[in-house]
Amino acid sequence: MCSVGHPQPAADVASMGFLQLPQSDGHSTTVFYPASGAEVPVSRGPFNLSWVPDGAPLKGNGRLVVISHGSGGSPWVHVDLARALVRRGFTVAVPLHQGDNYLDPSEPGPVSWRKRPLEISQAIDRVGRYAALGNQLSLDSVGVFGGSAGGHTALSLAGGQWSDERFKAHCNRNIEEDFSSCVGFITLLKGNALDPLKLWAARRVIDWRFSDATVHHYHDPRITSTVAMVPFAADFILESLARPAVKLGLVIARKDVNQVPRFHVESVAKTCIPRCELVMDLPEGGHGAMLSPMPPLERGSVGERLLADPPSFNREQAIADLNVRLADFFVRHLTTQP
Repeated sequence: MCSVGHPQPAADVASMGFLQLPQSDGHSTTVFYPASGAEVPVSRGPFNLSWVPDGAPLKGNGRLVVISHGSGGSPWVHVDLARALVRRGFTVAVPLHQGDNYLDPSEPGPVSWRKRPLEISQAIDRVGRYAALGNQLSLDSVGVFGGSAGGHTALSLAGGQWSDERFKAHCNRNIEEDFSSCVGFITLLKGNALDPLKLWAARRVIDWRFSDATVHHYHDPRITSTVAMVPFAADFILESLARPAVKLGLVIARKDVNQVPRFHVESVAKTCIPRCELVMDLPEGGHGAMLSPMPPLERGSVGERLLADPPSFNREQAIADLNVRLADFFVRHLTTQP
């Protein structure tokens, strides 16, 4: 799937090209880019999408944005954002994070968070080595967008420092109010007789697995701007984000029940604004606002409880506005275009 030809001059309205570059773990980094040719309908799992498979690239704005998906995520739930970025001339890469993706969800949480920043750097390298695209990109200034666990990645790449021990401390203090942040999509508290057992078991597992006090940090000088949407952030040393190392944007969804904002993104915002930027505040948005298209959610499932839009959320309008604002952010900070 890597037979793209030489770049052609930009057109007024580009189609979205699609290719996949192999990763060392057997998965693929998905790449979207301005392309010539007509898009064709394609299906990926439950999603009906369209793009130009291995289309000849058009010359865009010369910049790359990497998307860090959420826990257990896929490239397909970020196609609408990728399209908005491609329309503004960006090439967009979405690596699959090892052990924390829709094909292999075996190692979510801090185990994955330690590896994710390096995996973003490897994705930049991968795109740069692929001559048909790499030859037209300037990789000295790369953007990163991430939501949820991907938002944790974006904060790490903005200079944030965190540790397993801080994750454990947050969960020991706040597990009843921020339960899903600590245990993931396994189960919910339901206000019944099983809740004390769930809390006891969760604390035991967290105490056993996450006592390492090592402070994790990562720097890639090519990454100059990041956006963190609904991130897990309670394990960060907030002082490390008071003056971000790169241009940092935040997206807040006030009705997020998966990563309760006051423990996570709101704490970061209070620490770094005005030295970081509030890209968008979604007063009616939930955790699933980071996903577009939204995957089908089984009625009554944990996923529906944590990801479904609140009834008051106008998804079509809000996501269209969000994608424009995200594209504007990266145009301002990665390009010289007005």
